[in-house]
Amino acid sequence: MKNRKETNERRASDRFPIARDLRYKMLSKRNGEENGTGRTVNMSSNGVLFATDNILLPGRRVEVSINWPAQLNSSVGLKLVARGRIVRYGQGMAAMEIQQYEFRTQGSSSVQ
Repeated sequence: MKNRKETNERRASDRFPIARDLRYKMLSKRNGEENGTGRTVNMSSNGVLFATDNILLPGRRVEVSINWPAQLNSSVGLKLVARGRIVRYGQGMAAMEIQQYEFRTQGSSSVQ
């Protein structure tokens, strides 16, 4: 007999309710630079669900920068920078599949 998670849940990774500010930029050469802000709702090792006022179309590539709650050596702020694609959007929420990520110090720039 399958447990409840196996029958109702498609995701392979556990999601964690993490509410952090984020900035994003769409990675498209055709449409020019499109930037925005939002707030994470939950995260897993494979994806991020975040609230945003902008409509983000599924299939588009995106880079997000999330202020991370932990610090390096208890003194240097960190941010998670992740790249991937939007897999769904609805009711002000965008779901992103993470394809690559790295932690950077707060002084590093990419998504502004």
